[in-house]
Amino acid sequence: MKRNLCIVRLIFVTILFFAFSCTVGCTKVKEAEVADNEGASRDTKSVVLVPRADGTQIFEGTASLIDASHLEDGYVMVKYTGDGRIKMQLSHNDQEPYTYDLPTSGVFQTFPLSCGDGYYTLNIYRQISGDQYAFVDGTSFNVSLKNEFTPFLHPNQYVDYTEKTEAVAFSEKLAKGASDDLDVVKRIYDYVVNHVVYDTKKAENVSSSYLPDLDDTLKTKKGICFDYAALMTAMLRVQRIPTQLVIGYAGKDYHAWISVYTEETGWINGIIQFDGKDWVLMDPTFAAGHGLAEYIGDGSNYNAMFYY
Repeated sequence: MKRNLCIVRLIFVTILFFAFSCTVGCTKVKEAEVADNEGASRDTKSVVLVPRADGTQIFEGTASLIDASHLEDGYVMVKYTGDGRIKMQLSHNDQEPYTYDLPTSGVFQTFPLSCGDGYYTLNIYRQISGDQYAFVDGTSFNVSLKNEFTPFLHPNQYVDYTEKTEAVAFSEKLAKGASDDLDVVKRIYDYVVNHVVYDTKKAENVSSSYLPDLDDTLKTKKGICFDYAALMTAMLRVQRIPTQLVIGYAGKDYHAWISVYTEETGWINGIIQFDGKDWVLMDPTFAAGHGLAEYIGDGSNYNAMFYY
């Protein structure tokens, strides 16, 4: 699957960019952005649900190890110890498979079981030449999740973070003083769209195997839609707010955005944001001012394909 993300047609809306100086590493946010609200009742301590390969249910192949110890938590872990260019496909029932690049580092990678309960097939392929791949290893398993949210509360290959990731601690700073989940969403959303600048040069040269680096996005304050969405997804997940990184089409262009869940609203789909009264566009890239004007606020222009 090629992720030639955000190489959108150059018909831009007016760039809504606020130039704030904010040093990351020991990032400081203006008091107005993270000011405590009197009587705030929400616990805003960041929590990382660390994926674990416990070895209680494993499938060992010729050059791979598939750890299915925590299927009920919404993820499977895979590592490959051979060489070559490797692809992995994870499919649910008869739906279109999710395709990933699988590194040959021998380190476990985490993949979400985004399609919920049901029967999954996991196959690993090695490149022969060009776009031709040969089957190497594979297995199948049945999944019964603890709940529908758990795949969207853990880190994974696309939304990769640990307890040491700077974006995790920064999420706690942004959320400090928030009264509820909606307030957290708005604070994190506002920071990302007002501080991260769309990187046109990067978009024009991004590779099909590109994966976001959350702390690099936070430090450089530059990124493509994949970076915007992954950063915001991670900072919301560690605040215990289920968040989907969604990949699909905005018009004719391949794109990434997010959907979030709160008890007050349920799943907020349609790429919308909360402006204090109404939910409107919740697409970090477009809301920052980089997109097609006719798509602003119109979720019908989006066609979601994959959820991470």
